[in-house]
Amino acid sequence: MGRKLGSVLLTLVLAVSVLAGCASKTDTSNQFRVGMEAGYAPFNWTQMDDKNGAVKIDGASEYAGGYDVEIAKKIAAGLGKELVIVKVEWDGLVQMLTSNKIDAIIAGMSPTEERKKTIDFSDNYYKSDLIMVVKKGGAYENAKTLKDFTGAKVTAQLNTFHYSVIDQIPGVKKETAMSDFPAMRVALESGIIDGYVSERPEGVSASSANENFTFIDFTEGFVTSADDTAIAVGVRKGYDLTSKINEILSKISETDRISIMDAAIKNQPAAQ
Repeated sequence: MGRKLGSVLLTLVLAVSVLAGCASKTDTSNQFRVGMEAGYAPFNWTQMDDKNGAVKIDGASEYAGGYDVEIAKKIAAGLGKELVIVKVEWDGLVQMLTSNKIDAIIAGMSPTEERKKTIDFSDNYYKSDLIMVVKKGGAYENAKTLKDFTGAKVTAQLNTFHYSVIDQIPGVKKETAMSDFPAMRVALESGIIDGYVSERPEGVSASSANENFTFIDFTEGFVTSADDTAIAVGVRKGYDLTSKINEILSKISETDRISIMDAAIKNQPAAQ
């Protein structure tokens, strides 16, 4: 009798364990998991609430907002999936994608030939020219061409084509690449660098967030390819939803894209 009761209890315990195990596993089949660094305003940033349509970051108390988040929301809705934002350091995004931990990279990423060796890209969802962020009132505030930065201490983000184009500046002092844009802004503010290479929306963002910053729209600027200055969704090789993502992107008009970016620049947190 005791053995039989023990057997019944064991069966119940096992059943409860199985049910608990099932409950603890999240069904990700209907999720669209998007990776971004959430630190590249106005494309993406981190904030503390859901103001202006920000989306909660997976496994964190913070939220992600910005142009990339708005594009991700449109794609997820078009796919009929729940959007999940995964905050990943820039350097780890491609690895997260290829290891199936995220479904897409929507992070202000350019579809360069080098990246195309590892992952695929959607059609472009934004295009922007390169600029140089500098201190207002500084030696380079009135620069117009690359030659004006001869002797300047310049950097850009690690593992981006922004860093490689610095070599086009004659006589430049190319500083060590930095991990993110907040670090570059601190370096610029403190005088460690004279400028950093970025895209125009980030330049607008930087100068809006800090009255001591401005940016240079070059009359004679960097030589780049069309892919270098474009931004697209990164996906795994052979991803079955790429064509659907392209279809969704094609329905976002140029007017809407400009409007979304203008709103992102306006809504960015001051610290970004």
